[in-house]
Amino acid sequence: MKPNFPDRYSLAHLPTPIEPLARLTRHLGGPELWIKRDDLTGLAGGGNKTRKLEFLVAAAQAQGCDHLITMGAVQSNHCRQTAAAAAKAGMGCSLVLRGEKPVQDSRRNGNLLLDQLLGAHIYWSGEKKPTAVAEAVAANQKKLGRTPAIIPYGGSNVVGATSYVWAMQEAMTQLEQMRLNFDFIVFASSSGGTQSGIVLGAHVYGFRGRVLGISVDSAAESLKTKVASLATATAAHLSLGTVSLADRVEVNADYIEPGYAVLTETEREAIQLTAQMEGILLDPVYTGRAMGGLIDLIRWGAFTRGQKILFWHTGGFPALFAYDAPLTAA
Repeated sequence: MKPNFPDRYSLAHLPTPIEPLARLTRHLGGPELWIKRDDLTGLAGGGNKTRKLEFLVAAAQAQGCDHLITMGAVQSNHCRQTAAAAAKAGMGCSLVLRGEKPVQDSRRNGNLLLDQLLGAHIYWSGEKKPTAVAEAVAANQKKLGRTPAIIPYGGSNVVGATSYVWAMQEAMTQLEQMRLNFDFIVFASSSGGTQSGIVLGAHVYGFRGRVLGISVDSAAESLKTKVASLATATAAHLSLGTVSLADRVEVNADYIEPGYAVLTETEREAIQLTAQMEGILLDPVYTGRAMGGLIDLIRWGAFTRGQKILFWHTGGFPALFAYDAPLTAA
């Protein structure tokens, strides 16, 4: 049975390329590394959220909504892409960012600068729950005669996860055309929507390898439960019936101890190596941590030299500009 995909609002440059990481592979002396470039989806710096927003914007418009509201951290890639999607679709946008407005100039750069350039209205949650602030913003928009839609963190609901089922269809077509097989797909995992979609898509389209999410902030069991539940709900949303994929959800949470958005030598080395070996930019929060974890796993022998690994780049490079000091520290 194949998915019954809902409408999309075209935002992304697709398909994104799959490329070899030949120099990085030789440098590490481990498995053969390739990369799926979802940093090249094209919307205001690109990233995985652009795929999600194609379905999320279409769903909001189908409900008559004209204003998007979402939440995230100060350097949220999801918020930046939501602001861009709203601008392209002619919708208003409000972003609720966690904590207080930053004082340091560097933290006001990166994604936060782009949020402002894209015309988003920015609210700071302070000590309040961002979801509560988002509800208050929505209520105010309704008083102004608008029809808002609240998008969850990372766009990670069944609508957003649908995009990565679609993306797996795209990837499997590419692999067939390129005559490639991979033992693992590896990527950063946080709010769970991307991993849920990839896991479900792997099941639907017959990917025989393993799917490994490297957690950037959640304990392994917590993230596994969230991903498995969302994958099952997404299957129902796509008229695939009852699907249980808990046994296909793999999470490595060995690299979360420093905390969310805290850059350590693991991320710094991964960002520098990937840039200097391949000319590809990773971000400090998600892809830097995921690639750092992958490099560490390769070094201690978690993979064999004969295996092939596809690293799915989920984007986020604008956040680099808010981390200039720690990235360049001696």
